[in-house]
Amino acid sequence: MKIFRLAVPLLLAASLLPGAPPEIYQHINHAVWLVRSLEGPLRGWKTLGLSDVSDFGKVRFQGEYRGQPVSGRARMAWGHIGNLAVDMLQPESGDTAFNAFLASHGDGIFAMVYQASRPEMDHEVARLQALGVPVLQRIEIATRRGPALFTFFDTEPKGKYVLGLVDWPAGAAPQTAPQTVSHFAFVIRQARPVSDFWEQLGFPAMPVSHATPRSDSRYHGQPLLLSFDVGWHRYGHPIFEWIIPPSEPNNCYADFLKEHGEGVHHLGMSVENLNEAIAHYKTLGYIPVQSGAWGDVGKPGSGQYSYMSTDSIGGVTVELIRGYN
Repeated sequence: MKIFRLAVPLLLAASLLPGAPPEIYQHINHAVWLVRSLEGPLRGWKTLGLSDVSDFGKVRFQGEYRGQPVSGRARMAWGHIGNLAVDMLQPESGDTAFNAFLASHGDGIFAMVYQASRPEMDHEVARLQALGVPVLQRIEIATRRGPALFTFFDTEPKGKYVLGLVDWPAGAAPQTAPQTVSHFAFVIRQARPVSDFWEQLGFPAMPVSHATPRSDSRYHGQPLLLSFDVGWHRYGHPIFEWIIPPSEPNNCYADFLKEHGEGVHHLGMSVENLNEAIAHYKTLGYIPVQSGAWGDVGKPGSGQYSYMSTDSIGGVTVELIRGYN
């Protein structure tokens, strides 16, 4: 069993305290998406445009989970949703961060993973540990080009997603494609604690604004008068949206909190023709769950959106967005 050790002593961590977040966080390399069974989500997302799919079957991993040796197997597949590389994992049973997430949240996006060299990874492990954030899980996964080293930090309880780093062997990293996914959106209960947590780690504060009710909003086809707070993190790509809904039910955000708890609710997908995109999803069996608009529709700075019922295939909703520039 390989036990990972830090190349950067923790005694140096005082020099690593937060300023601006490191450059490695400017672009998400891929998202780790955990599912109880891979077949349905993989098949469903292929119909929605998941491309360049590589199904690796069962892969072995070994390393540490909360400081203790861990090894296991998971079925793994790669693919692209537009510009977003995704890594779908169906872990076998065992005491791992993957299974702990599935037990707590069900299917969904577990981690945002950024590419880093081994020295960059060791530097960031030391920096975050000095700030009170330990390594959650660190594992190696064999690839055709050699082992890939993943480090996942214990950020999900306060930050609402797992921050991950990966060092791929040469030529093994998932490649990006032309932009389609505009943002990740999280549903959370309070903005300030989440913003404070990430700011403590060197990331920018989350500016929050208030979205007022609109008469053209719909929830399962019925009128919806919903106001909520929304925050943004724009330091990397795709950007992060943070939705803080009121406690009353009968909206898709409250549904998500009830089903999954706080975390990644949807992927924002930009489209040229919203009605045509909705019609296409309907032919595949996915209907609008909630819809609305912002601004003076059709004029610069306005837009329309529709959340589609894709939560049933992997725990993540698609938001189709038509923006007017």
